[in-house]
Amino acid sequence: MYVPNGAWGITLLKEKLHDIKILRSLKTRIFLILLIVGLIPCIGMRYAILKNYEQRAVSVRTSDISTQLKILADHLITYHYLQDTSSEVINAEIDQLSSLYDGRVLIINGDLRVMKDTYGISETKTIISEEVVRCIKGESTSKYDKENGYIEMTIPITETISVGSDQTTVTEKKDVVRGVMLVSASTDSIMATMDILSRNAMIVEVIAVIGILVISILAAKALIHPFEKITEALNQAQEGYTNDPISVKDCLETEHIGDAFNRVLSRMKLLDDSRQEFVSNVSHELKTPITSMKVLADSLITQNDVPIEVYQEFMSDIAEEIEREDKIITDLLSLVKMDRTAADLNIAQVDINVLVELIMKRLRPIAQKRDVELVYESVRPVTAAVDEVKLTLAISNLVENAIKYNKEHGWVKVKLDADHQFFTIEVADSGIGIPEESLEHIYERFYRVDKSRSREIGGTGLGLAITRNAIIMHRGSIKVVSEEGVGTTFTVKIPLTYIAV
Repeated sequence: MYVPNGAWGITLLKEKLHDIKILRSLKTRIFLILLIVGLIPCIGMRYAILKNYEQRAVSVRTSDISTQLKILADHLITYHYLQDTSSEVINAEIDQLSSLYDGRVLIINGDLRVMKDTYGISETKTIISEEVVRCIKGESTSKYDKENGYIEMTIPITETISVGSDQTTVTEKKDVVRGVMLVSASTDSIMATMDILSRNAMIVEVIAVIGILVISILAAKALIHPFEKITEALNQAQEGYTNDPISVKDCLETEHIGDAFNRVLSRMKLLDDSRQEFVSNVSHELKTPITSMKVLADSLITQNDVPIEVYQEFMSDIAEEIEREDKIITDLLSLVKMDRTAADLNIAQVDINVLVELIMKRLRPIAQKRDVELVYESVRPVTAAVDEVKLTLAISNLVENAIKYNKEHGWVKVKLDADHQFFTIEVADSGIGIPEESLEHIYERFYRVDKSRSREIGGTGLGLAITRNAIIMHRGSIKVVSEEGVGTTFTVKIPLTYIAV
């Protein structure tokens, strides 16, 4: 895939920044954010103050010059300076104005001829510029040239005349532009003041930056301190120094992290206890048949001239113990497979009606042998994406348990139904039921409600654990309702479409 150079550069920059370990620190990021947030207003305020002063100073200077020029323009008309430039009074005023603003003053008549130049280099010359022409038409102009450091202004020299009419004695006043004053005033004093302000602002800014730097360091340290405390607590728990719940309530985030870790810790402790109990149960369950076989074998070995009938009886008992051991190992292997990830599922579209019918057909001889009526009800055709082998094992365990733990002349009913999202398999029986205090333990490995009867009918205590694991792998659920002495109903609910996570 083609990646533009700009995008590639940004990606490369991100990778380089990610490789810098210090930039990956939350403390560093908080410090940089606070520093930047503090610096931007300082820099912006300094720029705004200087800019505002400059605009204000130029505006005041322009207003002062304009006022002085308008007064001078009236004097020029009064003393007829545009016709005769010899007036010492006017020349003195012009020179004083030029000196006051450290600038240059040009007096231009209506023919665009320079009558007076305080620099003395353009007198008697004709000047043609857009500003002068516009001013001749009565429009004053003003321009601030920051780069060259001056303010340029044009003020029209106007004379008010009376205009009369032959038909009426009414006269009108009319302003006539007789010339233009072109003034260039230096802004060096403004720039000097700005330099002083800039230096003072820089000093204040440096002090503010130092303050912001210190505050950012302290704030970053204070904000990250709760996370350091929770990290220390996690390390202590990881090293095994404590099993106490973590509690860091400095802020909501660390409190939530602590609560989440405590839940994980509880879950891990539960799993560890369950694993130890499982190992203990496995050892006990596997050792019991071996012990029985050893006792039977030792009995045969220690006896002389044992009748063939006794040999046959003992060997039959040994064979039963071997078969029981084989069942336990087979169920353990099935359970191990169920404990693997859902990636091990072989998902395919399966006709659930046919699958349940095959299970019922296979288990019907067992039901007939125990005189249990086996009933199957299918509400509608169901096709779903499931692992046929694992689902068959789960449903078979439920139906087989319903048969084995039933009463004489009892019944087992299996009902299949579905909606637009899930299919439901309900396995109900008229069996011995499950005590209420045992309902929450029935899915535990090697757990038996009635241990003596379970051993009598060959149960290993792993069937429901295998069933539950298979259903959960399909993102389904299993619920049980039972009443002791009345019967039990298991309800399995599985999505029609498997969605891998």
